[in-house]
Amino acid sequence: MLSELQGQIERITYANEENGYTVAKIKVRGERDLVTVIGNLMAPMPGEILKMKGEWSRHPKYGEQFKVVYYDTAVPATVYGIRKYLGSGLIKGVGPVIAERIVKQFGKDTLDIIEENIENLARVEGIGKKRIDMIRRAWDEQKEIREVMLFLQSHGVSSAYATKIFKQYGDRAIAVVKENPYRLAMDIFGIGFVTADRIAEKLGFAKDSPLRAQAGILYVLNQMADEGHVYYPYEDLIEKCMDILNVIRDVVTDAFGEIEKEKKIRIEDLNDDTEEYQINNKAVYLTHFHVCESAIARRLKILIHVPVLWQEHDPDKALQWVQDRLTIRLAEKQTDAIRTALCSKVMVITGGPGTGKTTIINAILKILDASQSRVLLAAPTGRAAKRMSETTGHPAKTIHRLLKFSPAKGQFEMNYENPLDCDMLILDESSMIDTVLMYHLLKAVPNGARLILVGDVNQLPSVGAGNVLNDIISSAAVPVVSLNEIFRQAGESRIIVNAHRINRGIMPLCENDSPQTDFYFIQKEEPQAVLDIIVRLVRERIPRRFGFDPVDDIQVLSPMHKGIAGAGNLNTALQKVLNPGEGGIVRGQRTYKMNDKVMQIKNNYDKEIYNGDMGRIVRILPDVQEVHISFDKREVIYDYPDMDEVIPAYAVSVHKSQGSEYPAVVMPILIQHYMLLQRNLIYTGITRGKELVVLVGTKKALAIAVSNNKTAKRYTRLHHRLCL
Repeated sequence: MLSELQGQIERITYANEENGYTVAKIKVRGERDLVTVIGNLMAPMPGEILKMKGEWSRHPKYGEQFKVVYYDTAVPATVYGIRKYLGSGLIKGVGPVIAERIVKQFGKDTLDIIEENIENLARVEGIGKKRIDMIRRAWDEQKEIREVMLFLQSHGVSSAYATKIFKQYGDRAIAVVKENPYRLAMDIFGIGFVTADRIAEKLGFAKDSPLRAQAGILYVLNQMADEGHVYYPYEDLIEKCMDILNVIRDVVTDAFGEIEKEKKIRIEDLNDDTEEYQINNKAVYLTHFHVCESAIARRLKILIHVPVLWQEHDPDKALQWVQDRLTIRLAEKQTDAIRTALCSKVMVITGGPGTGKTTIINAILKILDASQSRVLLAAPTGRAAKRMSETTGHPAKTIHRLLKFSPAKGQFEMNYENPLDCDMLILDESSMIDTVLMYHLLKAVPNGARLILVGDVNQLPSVGAGNVLNDIISSAAVPVVSLNEIFRQAGESRIIVNAHRINRGIMPLCENDSPQTDFYFIQKEEPQAVLDIIVRLVRERIPRRFGFDPVDDIQVLSPMHKGIAGAGNLNTALQKVLNPGEGGIVRGQRTYKMNDKVMQIKNNYDKEIYNGDMGRIVRILPDVQEVHISFDKREVIYDYPDMDEVIPAYAVSVHKSQGSEYPAVVMPILIQHYMLLQRNLIYTGITRGKELVVLVGTKKALAIAVSNNKTAKRYTRLHHRLCL
């Protein structure tokens, strides 16, 4: 038999936005002490009145608790409750101060005034027409959102996504979810198939429902894309889908036929790649990946064969001239690279740190400037583009900004019909460019222009699907110059020497035997000890010894997200010591405060902020529920629900650090990271450090990583298409 309880939320002790689990303190009439309630509450707000059914229990540590099974909400009746309710941030435009003034003016009639005579709010100090309009919109929207929330509450949707669902579908939200809950997984960032499937089950969708099978296939293909695959083998995909969906094979194969008919997937026969015929030897693509990969191969072939637009240079004369101008003597591989750049339509320059890639780019730019050729420079990330500008003296842009994304049209403005205005395009950090981005880029390169891809093929491949640079190199479709000589000045850096040792499968030099060294290894066995020493290094030891700013100059990189020495826990520990103090906002298990260092984790074309961009929180405005973040001196506004696109960035994963360089890098390396201990991951991590790298952990874990050159296979057919 369930007990009943009614009370007003006094404060939220804990709220997990991933699953809606909440611990709240409730003021119950007749009770002197606040009552603890636990359960899945949708967007609970201080001041709300809850009518609950549930069970009483006693926690050994926290005492008596009421576990909520069902509940309903009601607006508060007391002046105190109304003030608490309005000041909770529920209504955009009303924070604690404004709430206090409104309630002082209207008392118990406050909510009636807002509902029926909102213009009367003008009598309150600080509320003008603009704020009244904002409060009106927020009040109306909140009522509708609350309806959606109450519907979703019984179907397992987390409170974090209720606003997003409403924003996506408006007043059609409930109808859309009832008709096809699997749309949530495809339409809304952060809602996955598992959540959508739980909703569908509660709405009565059968396990073998065709809609469920179709959504399941798309879910698995998207999961595989997140792991880097452009396609997935048919039989392996069938097995994965049967396992995840817990259905028989026929249900999955029937769904394949339906979504192929709807052109959501493309299936290609792989038997032409092999001598021996195999049944169901097929590649299954999400349609947009098939379009992108096919077009990359087609565009590269066109670029290779269409003659150049501008006059050819005599490479021998150009090489002599540029060496005289720059007063340098180029190494043999460097002259090969410049000669090839002047004689080829498309080429690749690849090499590790200190091998002279920047010198080559500068020499090419000098030659082309002299002939008044139009050259564009670009890189995948803002930091990489900025570094390219600094080292060449030429403006460089991110690929997204170069292609000019138009939020209004939902596409890049530069394309086949409106190509880039250039005779040559030089792309740095090309190993980071994934299949989709390369497709859009090649669409915008003029047929007569030259293209130079510069990158380090030994780094981790792109975060997005594909292995574009590797596939282009291995296909031998374009000339490739590989640089492996470390130049004298670079050879004095132990970071660079060790990067090349790791790349050859040799243990790095780890002796902390010189006060001048830029590479240190600190031996620690236990994860907690590693965490403690990293916090001390960042907060005290490195700033004191080297003068680096602990937030702006030092970046902690971790092979993993989870665990004691994972990026998540490191962020929590570093935030406590580098940005202490009260305040801020809580979103799920993350707290965001003024001056926090953060990273964007999703391309947001409307805001012109992209995956991997780093910023600092400069303003938090509870009244309007906004967070202002400065990215490279540009202030970008986030509504509270959009903050799930941003993570604290005192520590980030090595993958997320690609394309960036930091004055100092600190990285844990432990046996607990076993699954991710790979040579290219350690190599990528230490090459992010410009002036200092400190590894903390065990030499055994480091040895495992250095000897493990088995990178995970990515299913792509770009190599094959380029070889046709």
